[in-house]
Amino acid sequence: MSVIVIEFITLDGIVSDPDGSAGTPLGGWAFRYGPEAVAGDKFRLGRTLDEGALLLGRATWQLFSRLWPGRDDPFAARMNAVPKLVASRTLTHADTSVWQNSQVVDGDLVDVVSRERRDVVVTGSLSVVDRLMAADLVDEYRLLTFPTVLGTGRRLFPAEGPHTELECLAVEQVGAAVLTRYRRATP
Repeated sequence: MSVIVIEFITLDGIVSDPDGSAGTPLGGWAFRYGPEAVAGDKFRLGRTLDEGALLLGRATWQLFSRLWPGRDDPFAARMNAVPKLVASRTLTHADTSVWQNSQVVDGDLVDVVSRERRDVVVTGSLSVVDRLMAADLVDEYRLLTFPTVLGTGRRLFPAEGPHTELECLAVEQVGAAVLTRYRRATP
């Protein structure tokens, strides 16, 4: 089992509001490069989506549950079919019934992820990523870096975060962005 964090990110490490849905002044930065820049399996998840689980925080799940069920393309079919674990203190199992294969995480998030047998893909959901990083559970980062510098916003790796050594697995240009894959470095 691996925990894979996927994020749209700027050159200066900002991951907040890539689609503009949060209404921040500089939001929507990833979508300024056109829909093809963010559409489809840009993170090269492949079979991981077919055999793993998606872990989302409440806000990301609510956004995705409004977007993905109405789409009709091969990647949308995979997003709708993947089991979705929802980390929320306010959503109920009844709330998550609006998007197939969604269920609220019961119990402590770190414990649930530690016991999961499938690969877990975390997208967006910075509070979830923060908890998993603090528990040293993230095995891989897949970052789609856009040629934008925002100067302000939420960073994936905050200045006060823990020291982590990573090893580069792959670098690939994907349209206007660059997909980089990193894993924890082995000593």
